[in-house]
Amino acid sequence: MRIIGIDPGSLVTGYGVLDTDGRRSTHVESGCIRVKGEELPERLGFIFRQVQEIIARHRPDTMAVEQVFVSRNPSSALKLGQARGAAICAGVEGGLAVAEYTPRSIKQAVVGTGAAAKEQMQHMVTLILELQSTPATDAADALAVALCHAHTHATLSRLPAGFARRGR
Repeated sequence: MRIIGIDPGSLVTGYGVLDTDGRRSTHVESGCIRVKGEELPERLGFIFRQVQEIIARHRPDTMAVEQVFVSRNPSSALKLGQARGAAICAGVEGGLAVAEYTPRSIKQAVVGTGAAAKEQMQHMVTLILELQSTPATDAADALAVALCHAHTHATLSRLPAGFARRGR
């Protein structure tokens, strides 16, 4: 299965593409979309088009996106939510199922603790995917989202048929 992970941001959106068989995941591509545009609508359109391009290039089977966390600055939280929406719309437009994960569940799946620091996430992503160098923070976060989905999907696929997991 090929997964695209998205770490949304209104100025920098991280992405990570990996292949997984449920036990082992391999890195395909990752990076940062450095958002261009003066006004928010321009930036959202840029995120949408860039994510569409990545989806067209790599043809993932599914998309995993980090959920918006509560911010002290309501304006920043709204912009982050809109950037997230632009990325999700690109995934839906590309025919992908979209899974959403909280920052805490992503950290738990990748590092083993929901309170992991950014540096711990980068380190574990580098180790798990056997990368030659440490990815940028936003790219590492996007790869972590994809790894979280890979681990969650693998676990759920081993559960008895008809078992429905509620709330991630």
